[in-house]
Amino acid sequence: MRKILLAGLAGLMMTGLVMAQPKAKSKKELDAFMEIQQATTADARIAAADKFVTSYADSQLKAMALTMAAQAAEMKNDAPKAITYAETALESDPKSYQAMLVISGELAKGTRDNDLDKEEKLAKSEKMSHDAIEAIDAAQKPNPQVTDDQWNGYKKDLKSQAHENLGLAALARKKYDVAITEFKTSVDEAATPDPATMVRLASAYDQGGKPDDGIAMLDKVLAMPNLNPVVKQFATSEKARAQAAKNKK
Repeated sequence: MRKILLAGLAGLMMTGLVMAQPKAKSKKELDAFMEIQQATTADARIAAADKFVTSYADSQLKAMALTMAAQAAEMKNDAPKAITYAETALESDPKSYQAMLVISGELAKGTRDNDLDKEEKLAKSEKMSHDAIEAIDAAQKPNPQVTDDQWNGYKKDLKSQAHENLGLAALARKKYDVAITEFKTSVDEAATPDPATMVRLASAYDQGGKPDDGIAMLDKVLAMPNLNPVVKQFATSEKARAQAAKNKK
């Protein structure tokens, strides 16, 4: 259900355009970078990224390679490795908003009530989300071949991810009103709203004592054509919980 996977895929699709600023110094280096993009599995992408960073340690594309490795680690549900790759990417490019989004999302998603460093992790997650929004807002269109609509849509979806991560952090703090606001912002401001985020919004409504709002949102999700079976399963389960909560009132 992680929207960051979708954002990561969108980033990979856009890389051919977005990479107009940092450039490969040779065809061999570019070919090695393209191997990362063209990898068909998460393990293959990580291996290609590791090979690239080892072979071209001073490459302008290093941060992108590490961020793709971080996103691949997310696909494997390997949060520690995803965070490590993303933090290394930020060392190469402190304005890598995609790396920030990986870190903020993984910390928010993985923090538990009994974690001794709960507050530290959530504070870092929130800071990374806000830093990502600032970096996204400041980012300039990298290539004239990218239309304004494409670029603005890309930025909207990235900012949507940042707000979702803020919602996840708020849920971890049991601040349901804040979570509702952030998830709603994520859904409303996305160029392409993510059904999984809508389910999270519904869950926040339910946990915040607003099952009617949760049910209304879940009905919208379940009415969507070609809904991902996993999202449909979560939405169906959440609707049952919301209905049970409503019946208890």
